[in-house]
Amino acid sequence: MAFSAKTPRSLIKSDLPSPIHRKLRKHKFLYFSNQRKTHQISSTQPQQQLSFLNTNSLNSSDPNSHLHLLCINGKLQEALNYLDSMQELQIPLDEDTAIGMVRLCEWKRAFEEGSKVYCYVSNSSNSLSLRLGNAFLSMFVRFGKLGDAWYVFGKMVERDVFSWNVLISGYAKKGFFDEALCLYHRMLWVGFKPDVYTFPCVLRTCGAVPNLERGKEVHVHVIRFGFEADVDVINALITMYVKCGDLPKARLLFDKMARRDRISWNAIISGYFENGEYLEGIRLFFKMREHWFDPDLMTMTSVISACESLGNERLGREIHGYVIVTGMSADVSVCNSLIQMYFSLGCWETAEKVFDRMEWRDVVSWTAMISGYENNVLPDKALDTYRMMELHGFVPDEITLASVLSACAYLGKLDMGIKLHELAKRTGFISYIIVANTLVDMYSKCKCVDKALEVFHSIPDKDVISWTAIILGLRLNNRCFEALIFFRQMKVSLKPNSVTLVSVLSACARIGGLMCGKEIHAYALRTGMALDGFLPNALLDMYVRCGRMGPAWNQFNSQKKDVSAWNILLTGYAQRGQGKLAVEFFNRMIKSNVSPDEITFIPLLCACSKSEMVTEGLKYFNSMELKYGVTPNLKHYACVVDLLGCAGQLEEAYEFIQEMPIKPDAAIWGALLNACRIHRQVELGEFAAQRIFESDRRSVGYYVLLCNLYANSGKWDEVAKVRKMMKDNGLVIDPGCSWVEVKGKIHAFLSGDDFHPQINEINALLEGIYEKMRVAGLGGPKCDSMDGVEISKAEIFCGHSERLAVAFGLINTVPGTPIWVTKNLYMCQSCHSTIKFISKIVRREISVRDTEEFHHFKDGICSCGDVEILRKALTNTTSERN
Repeated sequence: MAFSAKTPRSLIKSDLPSPIHRKLRKHKFLYFSNQRKTHQISSTQPQQQLSFLNTNSLNSSDPNSHLHLLCINGKLQEALNYLDSMQELQIPLDEDTAIGMVRLCEWKRAFEEGSKVYCYVSNSSNSLSLRLGNAFLSMFVRFGKLGDAWYVFGKMVERDVFSWNVLISGYAKKGFFDEALCLYHRMLWVGFKPDVYTFPCVLRTCGAVPNLERGKEVHVHVIRFGFEADVDVINALITMYVKCGDLPKARLLFDKMARRDRISWNAIISGYFENGEYLEGIRLFFKMREHWFDPDLMTMTSVISACESLGNERLGREIHGYVIVTGMSADVSVCNSLIQMYFSLGCWETAEKVFDRMEWRDVVSWTAMISGYENNVLPDKALDTYRMMELHGFVPDEITLASVLSACAYLGKLDMGIKLHELAKRTGFISYIIVANTLVDMYSKCKCVDKALEVFHSIPDKDVISWTAIILGLRLNNRCFEALIFFRQMKVSLKPNSVTLVSVLSACARIGGLMCGKEIHAYALRTGMALDGFLPNALLDMYVRCGRMGPAWNQFNSQKKDVSAWNILLTGYAQRGQGKLAVEFFNRMIKSNVSPDEITFIPLLCACSKSEMVTEGLKYFNSMELKYGVTPNLKHYACVVDLLGCAGQLEEAYEFIQEMPIKPDAAIWGALLNACRIHRQVELGEFAAQRIFESDRRSVGYYVLLCNLYANSGKWDEVAKVRKMMKDNGLVIDPGCSWVEVKGKIHAFLSGDDFHPQINEINALLEGIYEKMRVAGLGGPKCDSMDGVEISKAEIFCGHSERLAVAFGLINTVPGTPIWVTKNLYMCQSCHSTIKFISKIVRREISVRDTEEFHHFKDGICSCGDVEILRKALTNTTSERN
């Protein structure tokens, strides 16, 4: 007989005490009779001594009858006390009374008391009769004590089909399906014929594994033993086949049934639903009504869930009407299913009406509302509902906590998230992995990634969702290196899913980790996940953001070209300031019969802005709603402000804001502030900043833009005031950081980094380059043409970390190899000039992606179009030669 790890390994031997017996072996022997009155084991005291019994303890001339009466009346404790008195006087216990006590213990769920009775009985005999053995078997199986049940089974002198059925069902209910099936086959081997109670249990076990071959074998036994006409057995067969995925066989059995009951209909209907055949299940539901079978609560909940899966609102409302007519709307489980269905269909107002009309609610009702709001992106309503739930005195379960934490994550409600974390600790729900995983996500999105790491490390059995949550959390908090490290650790013990790969690819794209991204691409191809969900577009985005448009086009041509894929490539052209190519690509998209969405026009307008294609940009903006049916939102208006402002049309940009049909937000005023920074319009820029800070005082970028505006105009006192304001608000500018990938390994360089192992070589190389720049008349990193304002501004807002990354790439790669650098801040003019000069003298292609755009340097020319410094350098070099 096969055993799982949970199954007691030792076989039962009749000459060994049971586990319970060993615990209570100090109890005195109880004399026991197998047959009442006629067959009693003799005691050392004569029977006549009954007249000397103390009337306080035994007040009947027949102690067994009195004890049996106590059991019938459910007086367990009195019965046990009476049994102790009988034991002290060595009065035999007859079988009927012992069975009565066992059944009372089973009914009362009194395991300790039942174990005590078992020890009393087993001490008096090395074997158990059939009836008493079956009683103990039933009790121990009900308590889930399979070891003790197995021991009792071994001590039984005689067994019947009931004995085997009880033990088989006990193993099946505890999840030991293989052991249950082995017991069934042993039962057949020793010659017992199964009955009508055996087959349902065994067939449920086959369906739970699931094991279709074993199920078919049992089906043969059903026919052999003549139970093919029994409704309960056929119902079990139908359930087994649907659980094993063999719907045709289940339907054949159902259609051949001469007599059906409600369970038959429920089994076949739910079987179709479980196997994704929702429409056929619905047809059978209506057919059930035609045959005058009234559905029960189980039927209706499964039908409502099917309407949810089908996404059929009309059918769902019809089923809702039927529920009301039949009076089942008063049942809480049916209402809970209706709430979930309506939320799934997006009809949250109707779900609210169902909830409000409920006379009685349980925790599932409240959780359905909270999770429904959260899934429908109504986090405020989710939190309000949770507060109402608390006021009504309901204690949340693990699903409730996970849903509320998700709402907190969406809204950035860190304070409430911390309170829920404490509640999870107090109630023990922190041990549920769904709660721990949601806490990791909440802390990550609330910018408390260290707290997220703390929760993550406390999870004993991490699953794929746990790892994915922390990897994404690290990425969201710009700790991409750690995200890649965690991904490699995860692969040691778990197989990542497509969502994990999307998160890691985002980290690769953030720091320009091309080789790591290619490894993930190869892994996705090997495992067959390359076409799963968002993964194709994540791969496309990775190649685009790493600056590899060639591989990006290959990926684009090999995948499903949905609107998101077109948008990603369009964004790539926009980041490179290639307005004409972006327009051509957009026209190609339209010719491919792909309808643009609201996201499409954002990179298109940005590309027009960077290429100063004002006329084209305004044309596309004006055609959005008229030609493509896309209503402009605040982001599109911000793009138009940027389009006009970057082209120097600041008055037109301001007038455009004034005439907007919707109230401008901080981003729109930020676009105007950026234009003022470029064209040094301090007064208008200050006005835009005032409008920004009325609604947003937490975004660092706007403070940086204002500082740049003042710095460009030489107003360093104003710069100091803005920086003090940032400090008072607890805002800090991220230190400059640049990443470069060399031989598949990513290296990071912070501003002023003196800890890199090759820092001396890097500084020496840069000093040599600066000397050549001075000879060429460019003045090095702090040339004469740069005043103190420009030098200070560059130090504050750039950090020059890209120079270190480029120098490292020059040292550690062979001549001619392109160098790709990614930076977290803007590139200052000094660094721009320096890297242009480097690309000229070393004859290498160098690409730097900052927060705004790609700069591709080749032969001293940058793709952004700035050639003034190159011309000056060439002129000075020519003069020196002459």
